Amino acid sequence: MRAFTKEWLKAAYDDLLTIEEIINNQHLTNIAAFHAQQCIEKSFKAILEEKEIDSPKIHKLLKLHRMLPTTLTEVNDDTLSILDELYIESRYPTEMGLLPHGKPTLKDANEFYIFAKNIFNQVCTILDINIKKNFN
Repeated sequence: MRAFTKEWLKAAYDDLLTIEEIINNQHLTNIAAFHAQQCIEKSFKAILEEKEIDSPKIHKLLKLHRMLPTTLTEVNDDTLSILDELYIESRYPTEMGLLPHGKPTLKDANEFYIFAKNIFNQVCTILDINIKKNFN
């Protein structure tokens, strides 16, 4: 495994751990959504790195997903789009990572967490990474 691949995955795993620490805090749902986006972005970039495909310096999940040389299951383009918007909006304090109906709910944050964790786990499986052995 390439060194940068492992670094991308370690960073993605750290985003998951961050979400787990704050997932039940209604005041931090926008931060949980932000870390879900980051986890997915880094997971996608890990695959690109391992397959020696130049990873552009972008944050758009849809574009990165389309670049992947492998297929991931249960990846919903609508959810990727929502997380893309939340990522961009959450970078500016006045927007606070808002959905059309306002700040993400606890339910939204949980759904984003499950979605990100599923993608991360799929990437680890594809790249034959044992999470407990490599990241704990």
